[in-house]
Amino acid sequence: MMEFRGLKAQYKALKKEIDTAILNVLESGQYIGGTEVKELEKELAKYIGVKHCITCANGTDALTISLTSLGIGKDDIVLVPDFTFFASAESVAFVGAVPVFVDVDEQTYNICPQKIEETILELQQKGYGKQLKAIMTVDLFGLPANYPEIKKIVDKYNLLIIEDAAQGFGGSINGQKACSFGDIATTSFFPAKPLGCYGDGGAIFTNNDELATFIRSYVVHGKNGDDKYDNIRIGVNSRLDSIQAAILRVKLKAFKNYELDAVNKIAEKYNQQLKGKNYQLPCIPEGYISSFAQYTIRLNSKEARDNLQKKYANKDVLTMIYYNKSMHKQGAFNGKLIDLDCFKGSQNLCDTVLSLPINLY
Repeated sequence: MMEFRGLKAQYKALKKEIDTAILNVLESGQYIGGTEVKELEKELAKYIGVKHCITCANGTDALTISLTSLGIGKDDIVLVPDFTFFASAESVAFVGAVPVFVDVDEQTYNICPQKIEETILELQQKGYGKQLKAIMTVDLFGLPANYPEIKKIVDKYNLLIIEDAAQGFGGSINGQKACSFGDIATTSFFPAKPLGCYGDGGAIFTNNDELATFIRSYVVHGKNGDDKYDNIRIGVNSRLDSIQAAILRVKLKAFKNYELDAVNKIAEKYNQQLKGKNYQLPCIPEGYISSFAQYTIRLNSKEARDNLQKKYANKDVLTMIYYNKSMHKQGAFNGKLIDLDCFKGSQNLCDTVLSLPINLY
């Protein structure tokens, strides 16, 4: 069966460099922190084009820590797309805030700017306006959200942007990289992500010096500068280990040199071969580049989607459904939501999307 993302084949292609990088860490004795982590953070910040990158244990921690650093907590409201992975909303609820879901654009699969403003106005009418603090955008399937329009809205209503770029690393709008659009941005290094390690890992990006200082302290038990035995705040233990950092440095080089281009060429081949069929192909607006965490098509009904998935399965081609249940229907939020919308777009997508293998190697 064809691998969905090709991680085994990728390792074979990069085996010499990755094995050497791991061995160097083992021989150094620096298993937590150290040179590899520091150099990776510098390389990531330079690639994205921001001042600060702070790595952490995973992408969900990155979101939770980002919310905490912005002072978002009990009873604050954060707008979250209704069509996304659970962590986007989970992290909001975890810090005591309230996720309010917003419908998505059925063409791009990302949060809909028009729906954002409609939701803001409805919250204001219901008396929740003062609780609204931020929008958590999600760069779904590798495509950055519509930041030019979203920024107009946040400026108008004095809101913050938390960019969830777990799937978006490498995407861009007119040359500006994903992970640089928010007041704070996060990504995940889960193995199947565009830039993945061989375990869990995450990172936080910001141009704000104060936020960066807070986060560097917070991720290591609230330490005071470099002194881990002088703790000036209650923090967490959320660190990327040195072996994962070493692996990521090798894979980042490959990602920059050829993988991002290669994945877009594969997407273009799909576009050419699927053109004219009764599918909605990925919509990449002018000036945008997707990193294609998933190549996702949309069919005209749930029955058609399910039948196509069975057809591929019979040919030993693995396909995936991201996602079959929208956020407002998750059991964890039963009875805990501010009900505002019918979420027609997200429900349509849950019933009709199908992601195809995108294996570079």
